[in-house]
Amino acid sequence: MTAQFTRRQALATLGLGAAALAGGTVPSACAAFRRRPNVVLFVADDLGSVDLRCYGSKDLLTPHIDALAYSGVRFSQFYVTAPACTPSRASMLTGRHFPRVLRLGHGINPAETTIAEMLKPAGYHTACIGKWHLGFDDGMYADDQGFDEFFGHRTGAMDNYSHHYYWGGPDRHVMWRNKERWHEEGSYFPDLMVRESVRFIEQNKDEPFFLYMPFNIPHYPIQPDPAARERYGHIENASRREYAALVSTLDDRVGMIMAKLEELDLRDNTIVIFLSDHGHSTEERSGGGGSAGILRGGKMTLWEGGLRVPAIISWPAHISGRQLRPQPVTALDLLPTLAEFCDVPLPQVEIDGASLASVCASDEASSPHDALYWVYKEDWAVREGPWKIVGQGDDIFLANLALDPTETIDHAKSHRHVQNRLVDLHNRWILKLSQDANVASQAPAPHRRRAGRGRGPE
Repeated sequence: MTAQFTRRQALATLGLGAAALAGGTVPSACAAFRRRPNVVLFVADDLGSVDLRCYGSKDLLTPHIDALAYSGVRFSQFYVTAPACTPSRASMLTGRHFPRVLRLGHGINPAETTIAEMLKPAGYHTACIGKWHLGFDDGMYADDQGFDEFFGHRTGAMDNYSHHYYWGGPDRHVMWRNKERWHEEGSYFPDLMVRESVRFIEQNKDEPFFLYMPFNIPHYPIQPDPAARERYGHIENASRREYAALVSTLDDRVGMIMAKLEELDLRDNTIVIFLSDHGHSTEERSGGGGSAGILRGGKMTLWEGGLRVPAIISWPAHISGRQLRPQPVTALDLLPTLAEFCDVPLPQVEIDGASLASVCASDEASSPHDALYWVYKEDWAVREGPWKIVGQGDDIFLANLALDPTETIDHAKSHRHVQNRLVDLHNRWILKLSQDANVASQAPAPHRRRAGRGRGPE
């Protein structure tokens, strides 16, 4: 799809043409009339695998995120690297498996290079507005990791009105602007996020920018916009009804940012990415209103419902709309994809992800990964083609996702050769990770193959 020229681009092109006639040098076609694209990265918090209308939900209303999906590429097998907030977000922002990136018990290694740090040398203005949750030590804050601005909270949760943290240790105020505490008690945090994001976009509309909006919803506390509640009086289950209103609260705020991009004539040349950090929560304080549909598991599990998430990439100037991609890909791929789209060099470290440019361009392109790997606490998993193995202690479960996406039929005994191959892949991956200096002290142990027993659904 060819982008329409803005008035500014047209004048720049005419000026270059005049320079060429006068004997000047004409730059490449790309550089001649187009600045680097803007990037907006929306991240939902604890959104269920199927909890958008464009992902099959029948009872949720999400018109703005649906419109985003229709304007670009929607992925049906997009995975995060962990079923919990901090490790998932660390991998997403660095393109590296989280054992390489996190300092155990602290947060992101300050030496790591985030998407923001990758883009800044190319002239990008950068902001993180929302939930950081990647560490509290010096060097681990968003404004230490390449973001010119930070507004939000660093904790895993925050009351959306008092801006206090109530879920461990003493109750305390946790909202910040950069490194200064910020007080606006009584103001609804999702609205503050929109206000700050709109200001940032307006201030930087004439230069490329990277806006990272990691929302803190639909994570608990379940505090939807009262106006969104009015849409769901027909849902009988109270937990689902409150969760639905919170998802619509998220959708409305995404719509507000998209409207601002349109208003400023920035939409065509802005890459907009939307995904969830992992699957829905079944924690008691969450109410359990989210859904993975037919998929097994949720947050804090390595089953599909914990790892497979809604994900969309839209860039109207270069990516055709209404596209569906079934290739298995991962949040690790976002950093290298943006490096290619924004024409910036990759960080000089080993990157575990790969660019999705070819996948975005064609549904016939192969996944850039022969296999996908996960580890979380004592559990681990590998996916190769349709086969996925999940290890929990001595228990092994082998699923064929092409035949059984619900992960209810265990093939471990009937396909022992597949089980052995995937165990070997896991062990070789663990060995490779352990050679990384940052991982050596916290590397998971390889799986010791045993005659063992399989494990079916709980």
